[in-house]
Amino acid sequence: MTAARPGVVLGLHLAVLAALAAAQLVLPAFHHGMLARIMVLAAYAVGYNLLLGYVGLMSLGHAMFFAAGMYGTGLSIHHLGAGPGVGLVAGLAAGLIMALAVGLITLRVAGPAFLIVTMMLAQAFYLATLHWNEITGGDQGFILRGLALEVAGQRFALAAPAVKYNVALLTFAACLLLSLAVVRSPIGRVLRALRENEERTRLLGYATARYRFFALVVSGVLAAAAGSVYTLLFSYVGSTFAGILYSIYPLLWTLLGGAGTTLGPLVGALVMTYVVDITSAWTTAYLIVVGAVLMAMVLWAPAGIVGGIRDRWVRWLP
Repeated sequence: MTAARPGVVLGLHLAVLAALAAAQLVLPAFHHGMLARIMVLAAYAVGYNLLLGYVGLMSLGHAMFFAAGMYGTGLSIHHLGAGPGVGLVAGLAAGLIMALAVGLITLRVAGPAFLIVTMMLAQAFYLATLHWNEITGGDQGFILRGLALEVAGQRFALAAPAVKYNVALLTFAACLLLSLAVVRSPIGRVLRALRENEERTRLLGYATARYRFFALVVSGVLAAAAGSVYTLLFSYVGSTFAGILYSIYPLLWTLLGGAGTTLGPLVGALVMTYVVDITSAWTTAYLIVVGAVLMAMVLWAPAGIVGGIRDRWVRWLP
């Protein structure tokens, strides 16, 4: 990868965020709401990409981190009467605890074994949300009503389109810039070395298990943050979000956009969400179209959309 000045890289990412901020001024109501949802899900994919794209660990259990953030926030508001701010902190704490626990269990596991263990742990978490349905609401879930932020003495309803959009934008911006900071740091260079050759990295004196543990914890917390904000903005918590499908989604978004690229998750989530939305309006067999799109990407753009742009034209993209 050709080096670029840090200011150029940061400027590109800030320009993308500025474009997203400006888009809300011109988008129709439907696409305004769609993009707000996409930004929260892209924040989830950013966390996933940190683990898959930069460490090379493929997880099929990230839904447990996303759902941990959702339940930490939702349960504290629904059962304890907490406000959105306290609920957000509870969601982040739940995600951190979950990430630490999973990290300790998978500390010395890599490759296919890591994928299998994370999938099993996530399935156990999903079944737990169904078992304790008196608390969690099970697959029916529960709805939160009247959520609002208090800022400088003013009350802002989180269901208001402008508030929803800007909170989603702030969440995505925080996750994206944190991911960029990690990737461009010395730690990020070690993580990429792990992806390329873990044994050689270990021989150079790096404690590879600790770096993998760090990446998993940061990835899990970012996923939990997205889950927590999703609960606050869309006012719903349910076991569906802990299922295997929501572990597959960030994998698809990351691969479609470009694993190992900081902007890939946003592009992947954006393209996939609109492909599903448009084709589902045409036919009930929309998954066939989605599968065809993914097959075409694998055959003609295996590095993903942003990854392909980096490989062909902009070599300095992180």
